[in-house]
Amino acid sequence: MHILILYISLLGEWPRLPFTARIERPPLHRGGSASKKGAWLLPSHLLTLRSSADYSFAMELPDLKDDPYLKVLRPLVEAYLAFWRIDIRHIKSMRLTPSQFDVIATLGDTEGMTCSELSAHTLVTKGTLTGVLDRLVSKGLIRRDAMKGDRRCTKISLTVKGDVLFRKTFAAHLAFLRPFFERALSPKEVEQTRALLLRLRDSFQK
Repeated sequence: MHILILYISLLGEWPRLPFTARIERPPLHRGGSASKKGAWLLPSHLLTLRSSADYSFAMELPDLKDDPYLKVLRPLVEAYLAFWRIDIRHIKSMRLTPSQFDVIATLGDTEGMTCSELSAHTLVTKGTLTGVLDRLVSKGLIRRDAMKGDRRCTKISLTVKGDVLFRKTFAAHLAFLRPFFERALSPKEVEQTRALLLRLRDSFQK
């Protein structure tokens, strides 16, 4: 079952996450018999999927109540969205965007990184990283220096002002987030949860 249909079925709303397969079918229509008001209905005989591997097949809709793996989807997405709302609200209260905070937090306590290293260590996409760096330079929080021995390569480092901001905002943000984790997970459960999330991430990246 395609991830789009899963989100419609499980969450009752269109997903905001990217997906690779596409659905070939007539337009969806709203129906009055849906379990949730405004939910989208899709007749099972119209469901045809085409994956990125270039093969097509018809797939019967599974029983969502009996599939243990599908039961993980809604809590996973809801946990991410709940965290994101709280996280971004606090970051904005410190007058930073999430991307700016990500870069500052990544550069903190380092001697600097190249753009490639910074891209690999942050969640900022390569397409937006340059703009984020430009804004941080204009704020006097980072600087760009040519690498010794290769002036074509640039090293990004925090300025003194940027380092002060890093130590202030990073500590404040950790202190803000910690209670949310402490009341949900024991130290042992933290390690177990981290291991499971990394395993799930790696599975999707293969």
